[in-house]
Amino acid sequence: MAAMESLHRRGLRGDPVAYSELIKCCLKNNAAEDGRRVHRHLAGGGGSLLSMFLCNVLLNMYAKLGLAEEARKLFDQMPERNVVSWTTMISTCAEEEALNLLVQMIRDGVRPNMYTYSSAGLESDVFVRSSLIDSYAKCGDLPSGRSVFDEMSTQDLVVWNSLIGAFAQAGGTSESVAVFVEMRRAGFRSSEAALTSLLRACAGTAMLEMGRQVHAQAVKSDADLILHNALLDMYCKCGELAEAAAAFWRMCRRDVISWSTMIAGLAQNGRSMAALELFEAMKKAGPPPNHITLVGVLFACSHAGLVEEGQKLFWSMEQLFGIKPEREHHGCMVDLLGRAGKLEEALRFIMEMDCERDTIIWKSLLGACRVHRDVGMATQVAKQILLLDPDDEGAYILLSNVYAGCNQWGDAEEVRRAMRDRRVKKEPGCSWIEVGKEAHLFVAGDKSHPQAEAIGKELDRLICRIADAGYLPDTIFVLHDLEREQKEEVLRYHSEKLAIVFGLMNSIEGKPIRVMKNLRICGDCHNFAKIVSKAENRRIIIRDPVRFHHFVDGECSCGDYW
Repeated sequence: MAAMESLHRRGLRGDPVAYSELIKCCLKNNAAEDGRRVHRHLAGGGGSLLSMFLCNVLLNMYAKLGLAEEARKLFDQMPERNVVSWTTMISTCAEEEALNLLVQMIRDGVRPNMYTYSSAGLESDVFVRSSLIDSYAKCGDLPSGRSVFDEMSTQDLVVWNSLIGAFAQAGGTSESVAVFVEMRRAGFRSSEAALTSLLRACAGTAMLEMGRQVHAQAVKSDADLILHNALLDMYCKCGELAEAAAAFWRMCRRDVISWSTMIAGLAQNGRSMAALELFEAMKKAGPPPNHITLVGVLFACSHAGLVEEGQKLFWSMEQLFGIKPEREHHGCMVDLLGRAGKLEEALRFIMEMDCERDTIIWKSLLGACRVHRDVGMATQVAKQILLLDPDDEGAYILLSNVYAGCNQWGDAEEVRRAMRDRRVKKEPGCSWIEVGKEAHLFVAGDKSHPQAEAIGKELDRLICRIADAGYLPDTIFVLHDLEREQKEEVLRYHSEKLAIVFGLMNSIEGKPIRVMKNLRICGDCHNFAKIVSKAENRRIIIRDPVRFHHFVDGECSCGDYW
């Protein structure tokens, strides 16, 4: 120790191996104060000597000397941590704190090893293992979650449910179903928790046929209210309102979630008046509405153009129901005013809001500027969004689309150039459709599908046929400065058109064509779907990120107000 102090006085440094041996010597002799002195020496001069390696050696010393507080202080000061740092720190903690640290470790992107699991007490506690599987799922690392499951010497229902829930949460509907089948073959019963997770996965991906199979399993179990609500949500989010309504009215007991789910489901499927009627029934015979219920009701007003009704509800929420408007309710109001073309009023509403003005609120107004082609306000609103988030993809794209829609190609190109400079990438339009319990994905302009050639030929035939029924490609929805023939070619291969044609070619006659889309449906594709529904005598359902469009006999449930 005297030698180290001599080095310190002379401003000299030892090498990391020498310091490591010195710290190990302090540990071996239980010399805590000498260990602290080494730490202070290494931390001197701006801490340049404190490499991750030496920090880990010091952590190990503090942990084994029982100095948990000093270990934690050093750990929190470390600019970088590896699996050794985390494992050492976890070993000093009580079980609950160790699990919290393990979850934080995973979320920081550091992969645990067998020593980490052992330090966290994961050898036998199935509830801890279940929490770990859930943590991996939230980090998007499903293979590691599966590994935790496979490493267990025995599995019980709790852990099976966690694994099914993990896959379902990540949108892996078919994978979660496969695990469910595996669980049943292992002799475990169909638990409400597993069935609820499966239904939520089916709802998220609009896998109706798979959802119906889960429903059949649910009928065999003692379905609780949570499972009934998940079943109701699945049918609503798959656009199957008749089955949703049947499930709702069959329920022996309905809570506020049941009513809110059904109201929102009706509103999102273009049945705004039915949603408002159900809200009136809820006020008379159901539980008191909550803030989620009122979001659904305001959504119904917005998508039906019921401006006065929506405003009246918003301003009386607190008085009638004791619910102070939150950000979601304010967002609905901006959407309500924007859709109705009341852009100045929507802007005033935003500026007078008593809650935070986030990018979602502003983008709602920017979307309305696009629909109503108000370039001046769009530019003003986009600036507000980019002040909050300079890399917001949606703001650039919407503003570019506003300029393109008004034939201001120079301004549109300037926005795209700014996107390239900031490396902001546009999410490609894609649609998917379930046929034969399998989802088929289509990307705009992509010809990689195994049936691409046949789809192209059938699309050509269909466009020729519906041209006689009044279909004319609306090139205003092509957001690039091209010749008309080129614009029509771009429109022809929009992802929803490809999915619709694939559905017509491969689905059973008479069954609805159900398409999911990641972006808002364009006006040309909306018109295409309307005319095809009449020409082919098929019901077509398209779900975009906001709502459903039910096309029947040449009409859409949105009433062209979308």
